[in-house]
Amino acid sequence: MCVNRVLRINLVLLCVVLLCATALRAQIRSDSLFSVDHGAIIRGNSATKSVALVFTGDEFADGAETIARTLRDRGVKASFFFTGRFYRNPHFKSVIVRLKREGHYLGPHSDEHLLYCDWNNRDQLLVDRERFEYDLNQNFKAMASFGIHKNDARFFLPPFEWYNQTISDWTVAIDLQLVNFTPGTRSNADYTTPEMKNYVDSITIMKSIKDYEARDPQGLNGFIMLAHIGVAPARTDKFYNRLNELIAFLKSKKYQLVRIDHLLKS
Repeated sequence: MCVNRVLRINLVLLCVVLLCATALRAQIRSDSLFSVDHGAIIRGNSATKSVALVFTGDEFADGAETIARTLRDRGVKASFFFTGRFYRNPHFKSVIVRLKREGHYLGPHSDEHLLYCDWNNRDQLLVDRERFEYDLNQNFKAMASFGIHKNDARFFLPPFEWYNQTISDWTVAIDLQLVNFTPGTRSNADYTTPEMKNYVDSITIMKSIKDYEARDPQGLNGFIMLAHIGVAPARTDKFYNRLNELIAFLKSKKYQLVRIDHLLKS
């Protein structure tokens, strides 16, 4: 009798969890303020002149000093998503401490920068749920050493900025929300190196941002604009050296530059 009662209670609890997760997904999908792709929020309120500058990091951090100094001098708060490897790297410790102290958002980007699904077949997962959750938990474990906990970092930006609906569902199930960059500009190509077929130089990246702003009736409203805190040495044309120019342009167009949790607050 007791065993059956426990089973019934567990079943009820499981249903409640599933209903809450489903309700959250439905709320996000039906919220006309945000743009969603495969369960991830990819743009905030397109009626509001706000932009979130987002930087990801795994093995490189050569732009950290330039980025942090520019943001400080310009009075801008940004968002940074780092892998567990980045958080554990002793060479990056002072960077992370500084960014946290200066009020920037610090979030997870997976522990080992896993590729979740096939590049050519997005529906084909390359990790199972156990591996996904373990890896993400390790990311948070590394973040905890800086006093950053799950309640502080509910938004999760996937490694390689590549995911599918299942990854989004798994993310919601552990009480996080997947986010990704807003498509339309080439800012996320700032990692490319000259030998790559998809190489994009910094002049072209900046032009793509300005062109999109002029072309889209809603401009860059609600944009999640992604770049990298560091890039491979083979790329000598560092887009982060033009961050001051980018911020000046956005401010000249009257955009408010905010953290991602402020951009996406209900």
